[in-house]
Amino acid sequence: MSKLIVTENPKKWNFDIPGVEVISAREYFANEGLRHLNKVKVINLCKSYQYQSTGYYVSLLAEARGHKVLPEASTIQDFRYPAMIKDDAQDFDEVIQKTFKGSKETKVELRIYFGFTGSAHTTKLGLLLFNLFQTPILKVVFVKKEKWALEQLKPLNIHDLSEEERTTLSNQLGLFLTKKMVVRTSNPRRKFDLAILVNPEDDNPPSDAKALQKFVKAAEKTGFNTEIITKNDYARLTQFDALFIRETTNVNNHTFRFAKKAEAEGLVVFDDPMSILRCTNKVYLNELMTSNKIPVPKSTIISKDKATPDTEKLEFPFILKEPDGAFSRGVKKVKNEEELKALLKGFFKGSELLIAQEFMPTPFDWRVGIINNEPLYVCRYYMARDHWQIVNWKEGDKHVEGNADTLAVEQAPVGLLQTALKATKLIGNGLYGVDIKEVNGKFYVIEVNDNPNIDSGVEDKIIKNKLYERIMEIMLERIKMK
Repeated sequence: MSKLIVTENPKKWNFDIPGVEVISAREYFANEGLRHLNKVKVINLCKSYQYQSTGYYVSLLAEARGHKVLPEASTIQDFRYPAMIKDDAQDFDEVIQKTFKGSKETKVELRIYFGFTGSAHTTKLGLLLFNLFQTPILKVVFVKKEKWALEQLKPLNIHDLSEEERTTLSNQLGLFLTKKMVVRTSNPRRKFDLAILVNPEDDNPPSDAKALQKFVKAAEKTGFNTEIITKNDYARLTQFDALFIRETTNVNNHTFRFAKKAEAEGLVVFDDPMSILRCTNKVYLNELMTSNKIPVPKSTIISKDKATPDTEKLEFPFILKEPDGAFSRGVKKVKNEEELKALLKGFFKGSELLIAQEFMPTPFDWRVGIINNEPLYVCRYYMARDHWQIVNWKEGDKHVEGNADTLAVEQAPVGLLQTALKATKLIGNGLYGVDIKEVNGKFYVIEVNDNPNIDSGVEDKIIKNKLYERIMEIMLERIKMK
C-alpha cells in the first residue's frame, strides 16, 4: 500500500519516514496518476479541516478515489457539533472517572498523537478517543465539577505544535503507518417508531404535503408509529428507531447533525450521514465518478490558490458549480472569460475548490430513483421555458420549473438504468436520485442526489402508493436486521 502525507507546504516539515511520501495538497488534487491508484493510505496534515477548506477537500477527494484517509470527512464533520461529542463521551464515563481518580487538579489537558498521550495512566483513554475520532492530533480538555467531564475535544494541526511535539508526532506517525485503523461501531436500538423530518417553511421541499401524507399512510400500513418532526425536535431523536429526512440536506446545517445523531443512536436513517456527505458535494461526486470510470461531462477542478484557472479542457460556454448547491442553485453557465472572473470572486467566498463542467444542452434530464440498489422510478425533467436548467431561479426565491413525465422502470433504456446503478453503488445503499444526460444514445452522470424529490403526481405516477410503501418496507427490513 502506498503511503502519503498531504500538507500545504511539504518543504516546511521534516517527515523522514521510510516508505512514506510527503506531497502538497495541490499535487494530490492535480496528479492524474494518484487519482487512479489503488491501495493508498493518506494522512491529511493540512493546517485546517474547516468545511470546504483545502484540508476538508483532501479528505473528501481521498474517499472519492477509494483511498484510506485520516481523518475521514465524516470525522471532520463530527467536530462541528461539540454537544454531540460531549454526549458520546458519556458512553465511556467510567473510563474518564477511573483515569483521573485521585487527581488533585480540576482541569487536565491532553494532546493525543495517533492515540499516544505520553503518559501511562492516560493511555487507555487516549486510544479510546482516537478510535472514536480518528484524527492525527487531538486536543482534549477534561474538567472536574461534581465529577470529571469532557469539556473540549478538537483537532490540532502541525502549526500548533512546538519542535518537541512535532518530533513526537513524527515518531507516532511512523508507528501508526505500520498498524491498521480501527473502525467505529454504533449501538443498536430495538423500537419501531418512525420520525419524518421536515421544514414547514421550505418553499421548495423534496416532498409536497400530499406526498408526505402518503409516506405517513405507507409507514403506518407497513407497521410504524409515525410522527412528523422539525429541527426543534433534535433532543427527541432517541424516542425513535428510524429517521426519514424529507427536507433539503446539507452537511452545513441541522439535517446532517440529525443524521449523525440518529446513526450514532442506532436508528435506521434515510439519508444516512455518509450519503449526505458524498452527495451534497459536486467536487467529490465528480472525482468519485471519474476515478471509477463512470461517464460524466468533461470537467476540471478550479482551485482558489491557483492564479489562472485550468479551464483549457473546456470550451465556452461551460458550467460553473458551487460544490454544495441544490435545486439548480449555485450553478451558472459561463459564456466568456469576463463572466468567469466575476463569478469566481463570489463562488470562492464559500469554497477553496469549484467544479467546471462541459455544457451539454438537452431538452430534458433523466432522473432515476434508486433505493437499496434497485430502480424505483424513472422521470424526465424538462428544461424550464426559455432556460437551460430544469429550474429557473429568478429574483429572491421565485422560480419556474419545467414539466416532467414518468416512465415505468421496465420501459426505460437499459443503459440508463445500468449507469445509474453503477453510480449509486459508489455512494451507498440508501435512497438516491441520479441525474443523467443522454447525448447521441450515450448516458452521462451529472450528479447523484441524496434526499431526491418525491412529489405526488410526478415520481409516483406509475407505481403510485407502492413507491411510498417500498421505501417504508426497506426501512423496516433494516430495523429487523439490526
